[in-house]
Amino acid sequence: MLSDKTIAIVKEITPVVAANAETVTRVFYQKMFAGNPEVKAFFNQAHQHSGGQQKALAGAICAYFTHIDNLAALTPAVELIAQKHCSLGIQPEQYPIVGKHLLAAIKEVMGDAATDEILAAVGEAYQLLADVCIERERQIYEEQRTAAGGWNGYRSFVVDRKEPESDVITSFYLKPADDEPLPAWLPGQYITVKIDHPTTPTSPRNYSLSNQPGQDSFRISVKREPGLTADAPDGLISTYLHDQVQVGDTLQIGPPCGEFTLDPAEPRQTPTVMLAGGVGVTPLLSMAQSLIAEQPEAPLYFLQAARNSQTHAFAAEIQELRNQGANVRTLTLYDQPLADDLENQNCDETGILSENILREWTPFTDANFYFCGPKPFMQNVYASLKALNVPADRIHFEFFGPRQDIESAPLAGEPEVTASH
Repeated sequence: MLSDKTIAIVKEITPVVAANAETVTRVFYQKMFAGNPEVKAFFNQAHQHSGGQQKALAGAICAYFTHIDNLAALTPAVELIAQKHCSLGIQPEQYPIVGKHLLAAIKEVMGDAATDEILAAVGEAYQLLADVCIERERQIYEEQRTAAGGWNGYRSFVVDRKEPESDVITSFYLKPADDEPLPAWLPGQYITVKIDHPTTPTSPRNYSLSNQPGQDSFRISVKREPGLTADAPDGLISTYLHDQVQVGDTLQIGPPCGEFTLDPAEPRQTPTVMLAGGVGVTPLLSMAQSLIAEQPEAPLYFLQAARNSQTHAFAAEIQELRNQGANVRTLTLYDQPLADDLENQNCDETGILSENILREWTPFTDANFYFCGPKPFMQNVYASLKALNVPADRIHFEFFGPRQDIESAPLAGEPEVTASH
């Protein structure tokens, strides 16, 4: 537990830290990469280039300081961090590296205002959070290691199949090279792919599992990613996977991780609504297939948003949900349809997902919502659900970026929608 004095100091400096948080995190990463370059391998440099990681860390620091006297409120955030750390193989001895450079960054940015007393309080607060994360990560590592078919670190997998799902998404079916079983996992989890790129050292990547648990292979479905900004290169690893990795090749894979999950065996008392944008369909497809396989009578609403028929992935698998489940409804939206997409019934409607569609198409008053997709899609869905007064405990999402980017976005205007029926 933190001392009363430390809690009081942290609460007192929270407004100042919040006002300078992104400056602090920029300085922090600069100092850490310069002083301990070995940790750079854990960080996606494209996200560093875009500023996303700096902003995400700034948000996490502000949230921690704000709830310094109510740490139970941070349990979901700690679980997200711990799962991510375990996917990358973070170890306890790396926490002091972060603490050292974080305190140095705060000292540099705040100057004389960062007294020894303040730095001691922040150091104590950081150590408590580190201890909480280290303990949770120890538990996750132990669960992974002791599970039937489980492992820690990386395991060799062979690419058994490679199938295009659309013009931009390709699925890779991965089987253990040792022919040993796969561990049980929850729909929505991701695995880690570690590739020694031939020209550019880079961090491991997380990819959601897009098939059901209980299969003899993992399936990841990878979008060929463009650069995050105009002056950034295309996605290094996604391009490499699409262009270079072939059937028979071996990849290094980390065990399933992630907290954005659905337990298909848990009885569903209310409808489930899944909202998928672009490649964000991957964890939701796994959830939907698993839920209907386990509970064929469960009410499920599955909405998929894509640009057009060229980028639309898994159309047949999603339509198959309606054959497998007694109470499944699907809706497909294209926001940049080709000339004949609507006529050929490649989609149900054109336009973007809106509050109006959610109000009219979903049982929003009692449903649980799961959604994943690109940032604008996520922002619009979240704002629409809040406008419909859907409570926070019925809103579940996965977003690889600063959470504040989702929660602070305004509601998009209602678009014109054209239906094919």
